[in-house]
Amino acid sequence: MNPQYQVLLSRNCSSTVSLLPHNSSASINPTTASSNLPFGSSSALHFNQQRPLSLPHKFKHTIFTAKRAALQTTAAYSGGDRELAPESPAKELRRILELPGVVQAPACFDALSAKLVERAGFQCCFTSGFSISAARLALPDTGFISYGEMVDQGQQITQAVSIPVIGDGDNGYGNAMNVKRTVKGYIKAGFAGILLEDQVSPKACGHTQGRKVVSREEAVMRIRAAVDARKESGSDIVIVARTDSRQAVSLDEALWRSRAFADAGADVLFIDALASKEEMKAFCGISPLVPKMANMLEGGKTPILNPLELEDVGYKIVAYPLSLIGVSIQAMQQALAGLKGGRIPPPGSMPSFEEVKEILGFNSYYEEEKRYSTSSSQLSPERLTSSVYSLQRTARDGGEQKDQNPQDPIVEVITPDVYNNYDADGSRGPFSGIWSRTLRVKITGRDGFEKLDVRIPAGFLEGITNIVPGSIHVLSKLIEIALGGVNIKQLLNEATDEMGGKLLLDFNDTIGDRIQVFLE
Repeated sequence: MNPQYQVLLSRNCSSTVSLLPHNSSASINPTTASSNLPFGSSSALHFNQQRPLSLPHKFKHTIFTAKRAALQTTAAYSGGDRELAPESPAKELRRILELPGVVQAPACFDALSAKLVERAGFQCCFTSGFSISAARLALPDTGFISYGEMVDQGQQITQAVSIPVIGDGDNGYGNAMNVKRTVKGYIKAGFAGILLEDQVSPKACGHTQGRKVVSREEAVMRIRAAVDARKESGSDIVIVARTDSRQAVSLDEALWRSRAFADAGADVLFIDALASKEEMKAFCGISPLVPKMANMLEGGKTPILNPLELEDVGYKIVAYPLSLIGVSIQAMQQALAGLKGGRIPPPGSMPSFEEVKEILGFNSYYEEEKRYSTSSSQLSPERLTSSVYSLQRTARDGGEQKDQNPQDPIVEVITPDVYNNYDADGSRGPFSGIWSRTLRVKITGRDGFEKLDVRIPAGFLEGITNIVPGSIHVLSKLIEIALGGVNIKQLLNEATDEMGGKLLLDFNDTIGDRIQVFLE
C-alpha cells in the first residue's frame, strides 16, 4: 500500500514544500535549507514514479496551486540574498508532468481562448493546428497553414498567458533541417513543448482519411533533429513525438515507432487515432518511464474516456483538440441566426460587458495606467467630456455600491461641474431661455421594467458641444443611436417658451424599449 503523505509549507506559504509520510515522526526546521528547499531547486517536490502519492484529487490541486504560487514569487538563493529567477515554461511543464494524476490540456487557437483556458484553472494547454487553421485561415488542416503563421500565432498565445503551452509543430514543415528550425523557432516563441508527427507533406488532419507517414528512418531522424535543436538552443523544451502510423500502417508499426522515438530522446509519446481501449492499454505498456499522451477528439476514432479512466489506463496528459473551436463555431452560428431574425443574443447566452472587460484586462489596465498619469497628460475627447460631469449612483448602505437587481430601475444623476449660458461676445445664446431647466430621459424595457431615468440641465447639451466640438456624451449618444440622428437641440430650441412637463419624444426603439424625453 502506498503511504499517505502530508504537506508542510513554510510560514510564509510561498516558497517551500516538504513531503513526509503522514505518520512520520520526523520534524522539519523551517530555517534549514536541507529540509526546506526553494522551488527553484531541482530536488524540490520530486515524485517517485514508482511510488505515486495517494492523495485526494482536490488535495493534489491544492498542492499544485501552492507550488505554482511559489514558483512565480521565489527563486534560487545567491550569496545569501534571494533573487528572482523565474522558471522557464519548459521547466514548469516538466514539473507539472511529475505531479500525480492526469494533466488535462485543452487546445486553444488564439490568445483569447488560451487566456480562458488559464482562467478556468488548467495547468497547461496545447495549440491545435486544426483549430488555428480554422480560426486564422478558415481552411482545413491539410497543410495549408505555414510554419511562419503557426509561430506568429503561437507567440501571441504564449504572451497572453502564464501557463505552459505545448505547440503543434505538425510534421516539422520539411526534412530534419526544417525540423531543427521549427524547434528553435518554437523555443523563441515561448512554447514549453512542441508536438512533432511523422506524416508526409502535405499532412492530413488526425482521424481523417488519406494519412501517410514517412519511413521509419526518417521519422526517427526528425526526433533526433529536434533533440539536437534543443541542445543547441540551451533549452529544455518538451518534445512530444506523435505517430500517425496506426491508421496509415498498423498498430504494431505505431508501437515500434513509439519505442524508437523514446530511444531517440522524446519526452512524451503519442499514437493518434487508437481505435479501442485495448489498443490504448497496449500503447501505455511500452517504454513505461516515458509519459503517454491521449487525444480526446469528439466524434473521432479513439474512445472518449474521463481523466480517471485515462489515468487507470496509464496516460499522463490528455488533449482536447476540438472542444473550444467546436463550441465557438456553434455559438457564433446561433448568434448570427438570431441577429438575422432581428434578435440579439438573450441574457445568459453571453457574458456581460463588465465580465468581458474583466477577462480582457480593462480594469487592470486602468489601475496600472494611474501609475503613469501626469498633470500635463492630454485627455481624449471622452476623458475631457467626463471631466465636465460625473455619474453618481446612490448607494443604500453607507455609500458602498451593491450589486443591483436586474429588475431594479437604473437611476443615474448627471451633475455638471460648470456650464455657460453666454456666448463669447457676452450675448445670450440660443439656449439661454432654458439652460436652467431639466431634460429627462426615461427608458422602459419591453418587459415593463424601467432601465434608465436620467435628468440633466437642458442647456448642458450645448455646454458639452462648446467644450468639445462634435463630441457626444452619454445621453446625446444614446439618443442619437436610438433616433437615428434626431436633433435634440433643435427640439429644445423650439420648446424654449413651453412650460414644464412637455413630452418631446415618445417612441419604441429597434429592440422594443420605450424611450421618452421630457422637458421639465
